Amino acid sequence: MATVKELKATARPQSGKGAARAERRAGRVPGVIYGNNQPPVTISVDDAELRQRILAGRFLTTIYDIDLEGKKHRVIPRDFHLDPVRDFPLHVDFMRLGEGATIRVSVPLHVVNGEVSPGVKRGGTVNIVTHTIELECSVDNIPQYIEADASTLEISHSLHLSDIKLPAGVKSLSREDATLVTIVPPSGYAEELKAAAAAAAGGAAAPGAAPAAGAAAAPAAGAAAPAAGAKAPAAGAKAPGGDKKK
Repeated sequence: MATVKELKATARPQSGKGAARAERRAGRVPGVIYGNNQPPVTISVDDAELRQRILAGRFLTTIYDIDLEGKKHRVIPRDFHLDPVRDFPLHVDFMRLGEGATIRVSVPLHVVNGEVSPGVKRGGTVNIVTHTIELECSVDNIPQYIEADASTLEISHSLHLSDIKLPAGVKSLSREDATLVTIVPPSGYAEELKAAAAAAAGGAAAPGAAPAAGAAAAPAAGAAAPAAGAKAPAAGAKAPGGDKKK
């Protein structure tokens, strides 16, 4: 079951840019709670506390019980805006969660055992292609992350979403053939493969050439010997002819 954290908030009766700026000057961040077929509620939360929650990570996949003047609202953060220069929160949105609700979330991918993979041992590098995975699950079953084991990957081999076993009750919204992680070959690896292939081809051709040369020479030498032997009987045949004339 997902861990539920506490967060205190204050009702913000006024809306608009002027009211939001006043909240920020007071050290608070304006926000809103919406969803679950109920009217939206404008709130504000402590700036320092919200910033700490965001910087801690997994903010958008964490369930909160917001204490709003004694009433608990079970929510999940859906969005937040940061100042483009000073990088502090400007606004935050929370979505109410009904009992047994199903939601879509983006969960980070954690790649493990890449350093012991055969590809890395041969000089390759782990390249994470997909950093988050879109999932659909119940609010009580949100995984903190999805783990991908790269311990068996060779150079130029990849791990796909179809190779990952998701937790029970969790459905992926991404393509099954989506590439998660791959092992990038080291510099000069392609040239090494070509050189090795050329050497292997040369080594296979050399043993075959020697028998071919020997096979051609042996019959030629053997054919000459019978031809020379055939002249001897021909020369001997004239001698008997000379004896008859005498």
